[in-house]
Amino acid sequence: MTDVFAAADLGPVRLRNRTVKAATFEGRTPHGQVTDELIDYHLAPARGGVGLTTVAYLAVAPEGRTHREVIVVGEDTRAGLARLADAVHQEGAAIAGQVGHAGPVANGRSNGVRAVAASRMPSPLSMQLVGAATERDLTRITRAYVAAARVLVDAGFDVLELHMAHSYLLSSFLAPGLNRRADRWGGPLVSRAKLARQVARAVREEVGDAAAVTAKTSLGDGFRGGVTTDIGLEFAQLLEADGHLDALQLSGGSSLMNPMYLFRGEAPVNEFADAMPPLVRWGMRTPVGRGFLKEYPFEEAYFRDKALRFRDALSMPLMLLGGINRLATMQQAMADGFEYVAMGRALLREPDLVQRLRDGAATEGACIHCNRCMPTIYSGTRCPEWVVDPL
Repeated sequence: MTDVFAAADLGPVRLRNRTVKAATFEGRTPHGQVTDELIDYHLAPARGGVGLTTVAYLAVAPEGRTHREVIVVGEDTRAGLARLADAVHQEGAAIAGQVGHAGPVANGRSNGVRAVAASRMPSPLSMQLVGAATERDLTRITRAYVAAARVLVDAGFDVLELHMAHSYLLSSFLAPGLNRRADRWGGPLVSRAKLARQVARAVREEVGDAAAVTAKTSLGDGFRGGVTTDIGLEFAQLLEADGHLDALQLSGGSSLMNPMYLFRGEAPVNEFADAMPPLVRWGMRTPVGRGFLKEYPFEEAYFRDKALRFRDALSMPLMLLGGINRLATMQQAMADGFEYVAMGRALLREPDLVQRLRDGAATEGACIHCNRCMPTIYSGTRCPEWVVDPL
């Protein structure tokens, strides 16, 4: 069986082991720039033994931010990104940048720029209408992905993770309920997938083997009209056939329609409401608002069954994500044929968990999946039971 703690290659990048700190929005860039707090956030899991830590979320364009505090990758953010990459490298870990465009998940009111999506739709985030992306928009956004990729590679990032899930822009084109277009970008999946495939090809052609290029894709969005497991698998097969990506990270849920499908466990409705502006806070406490944060029972590796369908159908490297908290689960993932394991909440709670599992000091993490970390994205993402101590 493959050793999860042994060194491994991810495309052209050598990782010290097969563990990945998954992208969990940090909430530490109040002015859209890298801060010491953001660097400390990623130094903690790097010092704690992960092979790869992922910076989230890096927007390719101003209207592609989830909200105005998000970093837009460009010349004015390059120096800070380079400082971040250098700091992580000094701890022996590799660094990935989650590169994307939020599409309908963007808060146009916060950003001060109109949000765009596959089709026109109301935004529950900004209480505005999200516009349908034009041909000019899609050409500009594709070029923006390429420019962002070049900046990140020049800044020293090892891996580019293209965000193709969670109802962000590329995902909104894949979802039949969000993409009602009658042009060449709509209709059958092969047409709805054109934008994502175009972006992957353009980024790979730009960076070559200077960095690994991966994608976060969906095993299922968890809402009617979203990406289903069948759609997600067919899309993954298209990506594999194109040959532009080094791995897929298998995720699920929708930041716009059903976020708890990704997280599972308790839904912290009251804590989320307290973190929101007054109008949204009121809406969160109505029956409709409470229904938005559905509760799904938590179980270890809750995406495994769906992910095994992808593993059986694909030959490219895959990262298993979703409630991985125990050494036995990581070992099972290796036995199942997954090349990497990605962890989120477990490393928020214990950023040194990988090192402790590797050294035999622990067999499982302390995260209880209460999800009280979720509302902290507005004030600095953290486990309420743990405070970052970079020293």
